[in-house]
Amino acid sequence: MKLTLIKPTIGRQEHSLYIDEGRMEPLMLGVLAGLTPDDVDVVMHDDRMENIPYDDPTDLVAITVETYTARRAYEIAAEYRLRGVKVVLGGIHVSLLPEEAMQHADSIFTGDAETRWAEMIEDARRHRLKPRYDSPVGIGQINHCGHRVLPRREIYQGKGYLPMSLMQFSRGCRFACKFCAVTQYFGRRAYLRQIDEIVREIEQQQRKFIFFVDDNIASDQKALTELCHALTPMKVNWISQASLDVTKNRPLMSLMQKSGCWGNVMGFESINPLSLKDAKKSPNIKDFAHYVEEISVLREHGMQTWAAFTLGYDHDTIESIEQTVEFALKNRFAFAAYNILMPYPNTPLYTQLQQQGRLLYDQQWWLHPEYRFNQAAFTPKLMTAQQLTDACHEARSSFNSLPSIIRRFSDIRMTLQSLSRMATFWRYTLLFRKEVHKKHQMKFGLK
Repeated sequence: MKLTLIKPTIGRQEHSLYIDEGRMEPLMLGVLAGLTPDDVDVVMHDDRMENIPYDDPTDLVAITVETYTARRAYEIAAEYRLRGVKVVLGGIHVSLLPEEAMQHADSIFTGDAETRWAEMIEDARRHRLKPRYDSPVGIGQINHCGHRVLPRREIYQGKGYLPMSLMQFSRGCRFACKFCAVTQYFGRRAYLRQIDEIVREIEQQQRKFIFFVDDNIASDQKALTELCHALTPMKVNWISQASLDVTKNRPLMSLMQKSGCWGNVMGFESINPLSLKDAKKSPNIKDFAHYVEEISVLREHGMQTWAAFTLGYDHDTIESIEQTVEFALKNRFAFAAYNILMPYPNTPLYTQLQQQGRLLYDQQWWLHPEYRFNQAAFTPKLMTAQQLTDACHEARSSFNSLPSIIRRFSDIRMTLQSLSRMATFWRYTLLFRKEVHKKHQMKFGLK
């Protein structure tokens, strides 16, 4: 039996195919390959940088679907089904909207793959694929027999991914931010892998720079402390995503630094406390003082912070978005993201905007032929949707301008700690600068 795994792209630019130069290993597909029995031939195609060979013989195609890639994923599924090949769709979008996904596949997989993936493969082998496999969420990389599973990283070879290894320590997050699909998927829980599994996985791969793709690696601070103790003697460098409340734990911050942490993507979300309350961003609301203490702690421990902002709350204006950029430049964050508030399906935010009649694009922006990447998908309170779209694009352009980059690079404490950090800063800053303009207004799907 042959299994084909597919990572879809978002779509295309108006006049050319989009090639994602910032692509990282699709960890989830490596895990699926690891869960697959050894006698199954597994290949992987990454739609972000290569043409999919639809006519190559295969017995089953499995496509991972995110909300941003749903339209393209359905296009790919249709091509294979026209050729008589069975298609199974999985991923967080499928779990959020299973009825939608079922219209585009022979089978869907909801929840985490670990407990029922082997069953699905066996059913496909015997030509009795079920229309739906519902699996619980839980601890990653433990199969249905309780055995530990490592990703099959050989499927990444020759794909030109960024030079870092993606791994996961935990899945989920204990917080309940209104806009977050992760909360809906994992139900405000964090599921932890055993630390000796992490050590083993690091030892069995080549790179020493690791991106833990955890939704919030600091969701369980006791567990993170234990992980840092295990990482310290391994002499690795690592980054992840973490909530700002970790800065209140000074001993843990010191331990993270000692263990090789260079910094984290951190959800500042807004500099307006009213917006934070709207978002139910609980780790940021308590004792809010414009992040003075949190940023001081990050600087003290030399963290190259990627500050993530979400813009478009009911209290946001064009002026407040400009102030957010000024805030990021003043604090010379190594990187920053200015994301438009997105109503992901079946989140509390989506339901609220739907009830208020504020959703645009027929309430299905991820499938609508007129929607373009980085456009507002709802009507804001204090500006138009187009004004929000333009203000966020200007924010990204301003933060990634050459004067801004030079200003941030000159921060001795945060950037000039080593040659490797300096090189990393320039590599990714220039890449992000290019991507800001390449991806803006990109069409979803290729058709």
